[in-house]
Amino acid sequence: MSKDEIILRGLKENNLKNIDLNLPKEKFIVFTGLSGSGKSSVVFDTLATESRRQMTMNYPAYVRNQMPRYERPHADLMKNLSPVIVVEQRPISGNTRSTVGTYMDIHPLIRLLFSRIGKPSIGSATDFSSQSSFGRCPKCGGYGEVIAPDLNKMVDFDKSLREYAVKFKPLSPSGWQGRWMMTGGLFDPDLPIKEYSEEKLHLFLYGPRDGEKIYAPFHTKNGPQPHEWDGLLPRFTRLYINRDVSKLKEVTQDDVLAVTTQSLCPTCQGSGLNPKVLECKINSLNIAEYDQLELTELLEELRDIKDPMGESIAQQAIPHVKQLVDMGLGYLSLSRKMGTLSGGEAQRVKIARHLGSSLNNITYIFDEPSAGLHPEEVDLLIGMLKGIKDQHNTVIVIEHDLSVIKVADEIIEMGPGAGVNGGEVVYQGKLEGLKNSPTALALNHKLKINQNPREINSFFTIDRATNNNLKNISVNIPKNVLVSICGVSGSGKSTLMLEAFAKRYPETIIVGHGSIGISNRSTLATYMGIMDDIRTIFSKETGQRAGLFSFNSLGACPVCRGKGVFTPDVAFADPVTVPCEACGGTRYSNEALSYRYQEKNIVEILDLTIDEAMNYFKAPKIIKRVQKLKDVGLGYLTLGQTTSSLSGGEAQRLKLASHLQKEGQIYLLDEPSLGLHIEDNEKLLDVFQNLVNKGNSVIIIEHNQDFIAASDWVIELGPGGGKQGGQIIFEGTPEEMLHADTLTAKWLKDGVR
Repeated sequence: MSKDEIILRGLKENNLKNIDLNLPKEKFIVFTGLSGSGKSSVVFDTLATESRRQMTMNYPAYVRNQMPRYERPHADLMKNLSPVIVVEQRPISGNTRSTVGTYMDIHPLIRLLFSRIGKPSIGSATDFSSQSSFGRCPKCGGYGEVIAPDLNKMVDFDKSLREYAVKFKPLSPSGWQGRWMMTGGLFDPDLPIKEYSEEKLHLFLYGPRDGEKIYAPFHTKNGPQPHEWDGLLPRFTRLYINRDVSKLKEVTQDDVLAVTTQSLCPTCQGSGLNPKVLECKINSLNIAEYDQLELTELLEELRDIKDPMGESIAQQAIPHVKQLVDMGLGYLSLSRKMGTLSGGEAQRVKIARHLGSSLNNITYIFDEPSAGLHPEEVDLLIGMLKGIKDQHNTVIVIEHDLSVIKVADEIIEMGPGAGVNGGEVVYQGKLEGLKNSPTALALNHKLKINQNPREINSFFTIDRATNNNLKNISVNIPKNVLVSICGVSGSGKSTLMLEAFAKRYPETIIVGHGSIGISNRSTLATYMGIMDDIRTIFSKETGQRAGLFSFNSLGACPVCRGKGVFTPDVAFADPVTVPCEACGGTRYSNEALSYRYQEKNIVEILDLTIDEAMNYFKAPKIIKRVQKLKDVGLGYLTLGQTTSSLSGGEAQRLKLASHLQKEGQIYLLDEPSLGLHIEDNEKLLDVFQNLVNKGNSVIIIEHNQDFIAASDWVIELGPGGGKQGGQIIFEGTPEEMLHADTLTAKWLKDGVR
């Protein structure tokens, strides 16, 4: 019998060193290894890309033109692949209206249900949507909230226009509209707003009285043009509330929210629906009430439907809802906005979405599915992954979590190091055979409980916090020590720290989950803010303009314009990327390369690794910033490495390094262990301990046992998630936690054993 396995030969994508792999099908395979060791290069950049590329080849050319185009991975042979479904680590990007119900495709079924068996009956299923012309609430346009400009947040009445009385930037003197208010002749730019006459003030804030129109000259290069003045608040509402701000360049949603008040829409009570739609009910509940039920209650309601037509629709919705309940998310509701879920909740919703499928013989690829999950929830996760495998699928997981690694049918460890020092298979086989590698050491590693926590002398205080699910809690968080905030996902950790704490202590330096701005023109040197200094050094040394040493400016290769590569148009064939022949992929012009500093040209300097750069540069600012990269364990990367080529764990630490160079006193980090191997975690812990030794306060929101055990103080929220959470269930040292009776304590005791 020939074995059915995926055969990969001569893999050379990114840092892979021409490796060969056979992956058995219908097994649970875990790829592990240091961050940057080449796990994603095998799994995503080779296996998933090739499978997707071949899948698109099955479509006719005109369909392929509409689909994403994949380049053939650098490999000699890739054979016996099956279709892949990839569950990535990226946060779910949905628009502001995306809810659990719409994301899981349950909501369309509920709308269909109401249109068929709701009484009194209303037209079609689309009429039950807050985005349809009939279904949306006439007052708030379907958003459920009414946003109105707040005069006192927007205008400082003690100042004049020239002194920035208008606090909203696009309407202040820094923007054309603010300059026009000063030069248009309607208002005295140097008179404080509070001294305007009643008539002038009304004209300034609300525009002319009914039926009147007033024009003021707006100066352009063709001379003054008359422009209608409509009043500050009407103008703000028209330009920044009644249109999608996310499409505008200069203004963000947050800028608008800073000068407005939001309140529940009185007409639809926040549902966004037309009151006529809300009259239609099933078993005395309308669709908005259905959407607000906890999923466990929703399951009961759906099972209670006896109408034959309704029953068949309910039966289609039940498996999706049950999937979420089985994942421990029974406390969510369909109306819960996706953007408000915690990292661990979003991660599980994302996985549940793929579980409803009845396809098999598929390769499922999960990128760190345990991210953001409490050890208690990792158990649920393992059950699900095995469930997928049992339906005759192959499950491939990139993972650092030891409990996931322990249950794998096959372990593949990449290494031995990261970046240029990685890209080889260190081990492939069963758990028992794993010896003398970073993961083997990690599996035998015992938790070290901090026996001598630092002395605590003063506290940050949070008083009676009630944001989201917090139950009116007050808490003292010790200063100048290492504090861990833990608890199951959805228990209120992020709400307490990223909302309540950050509002009380706005000077906090927060390192959140947001991805770093990734582009192929951004490098480690530009991200860390040292590229300007390197260009200045060159400019002083050679007497040339600094722009000559940037591939985004004067120094760009004239042929590829600083991209370093070409993607020639190959019509309907697979896209190919070829290095630019003129600059050989360096991105710089010959002129830029002809100048040297300490015997190296700009490209040779960008090829220095962080470790080498420490000995090359003299400028204290550069040394200090490069040292930060070394501290977080990125010494093996080069200054010119593009941020788009970093692994998840590398990007996480680059973000950390850039925040750590800000001088602050309070550092708050949301799950800093994401994407990191245990060996990388220890380097990170040293960075935190050093920050505390210098007199800073470091607070981490974390599930990772090593971080919790090494802390000076631990605060646990819970006991459950959602409505069952939001209370403080433990405060004390890690040693005291060993005697507590909480979920985190249970796993901490387990780790010590």
